[in-house]
Amino acid sequence: MIFGKKEHLIGLDIGSRTIKAAEIVETKKGRSLKRFGMADIQPGLIEDGAINEPEEVAEAIRGLFKSYNLREKNVAISIGGYSVIVKKINVQTMAEDQLQETIHFEAEQYIPFDISDVNLDFQILGPNENNPNQMNVFLVAAKKEMVNDYINLVGLAGLNPCIIDVEAFALQNIFEINYDLKDENIALIDIGASKTSLNILKGPNSVFMRDVSLGCGQVNQKIISLVNCSFDESESVKLGGHTDKISDEDLKQIITSVVADWCTEIRRALDFFYSTYPDDQIKRIVLSGGGGNIADFRQLLAAEASAEVETINPFNNFQLDSSLDASYIDQIAPQAAISMGLAVRRIDDK
Repeated sequence: MIFGKKEHLIGLDIGSRTIKAAEIVETKKGRSLKRFGMADIQPGLIEDGAINEPEEVAEAIRGLFKSYNLREKNVAISIGGYSVIVKKINVQTMAEDQLQETIHFEAEQYIPFDISDVNLDFQILGPNENNPNQMNVFLVAAKKEMVNDYINLVGLAGLNPCIIDVEAFALQNIFEINYDLKDENIALIDIGASKTSLNILKGPNSVFMRDVSLGCGQVNQKIISLVNCSFDESESVKLGGHTDKISDEDLKQIITSVVADWCTEIRRALDFFYSTYPDDQIKRIVLSGGGGNIADFRQLLAAEASAEVETINPFNNFQLDSSLDASYIDQIAPQAAISMGLAVRRIDDK
């Protein structure tokens, strides 16, 4: 979904707890990360992808751009969650312009919303492996109300929304740029504050996507219920801040119980994938988002899924501007993945 003309974009990842912005420039030596910034927002301003307080979120975006001297107004943003449906479907082989005319009819049987309430997009993947008269198509449907809310939010912040991507595609995009794609099955798992998304790749192609309502905010909720503190206090405790209100042992138990729940849900999603592709084995899982740095989670998931688990570095194949703090960039790498995937987009991309 494209709305602008200028080629250069800021990748703006609007999460339910943190907003991230990345600016990438092309140089003679390749791509360079010129600027990167993050800003927290209060809980409740955005819930399950719904923007409850657009004025406050827009103010936070303006503050982020000012703090990190981001002057470009054209941005690429992303959406996800249950208001976005991504499905791989099979349709009769036809030219792209023909499919453009019939996609609403093709999509109706796959979309659980009124077809008039969604924006549709698609990408032709190629011939179907089992039927020479059909082709594989990626169908993307997003509720118009949500898309309009994000367009209005970005406009409210004084910015121009040029591209609206799907979070899972932005993540896949930055993964492909930074890692050598072998002929293997890879699960990309992004653990945000309130949502976890799973995208399974077979080589360069996405074959399975699922979102589940689990995230790092569960750790905060358990801390708050145990010691009756504010959200900000729980965040400090979660990130290792010292407090007399909760013991190290209690905190470890909370994190262990939460990540065990994550692993259970992820395992269910993987089992569903295996039921569809019984001959395929996922041997590599790449984590991103705020949960990507939790060592206990990586270890438990590796055992649960019988796979190698690593945390993404979206900066692998990028030069860093001399103004950036390399140690800080290394620390926040998992959270930066989606904004980096958005920042490499260009206006004329499909």
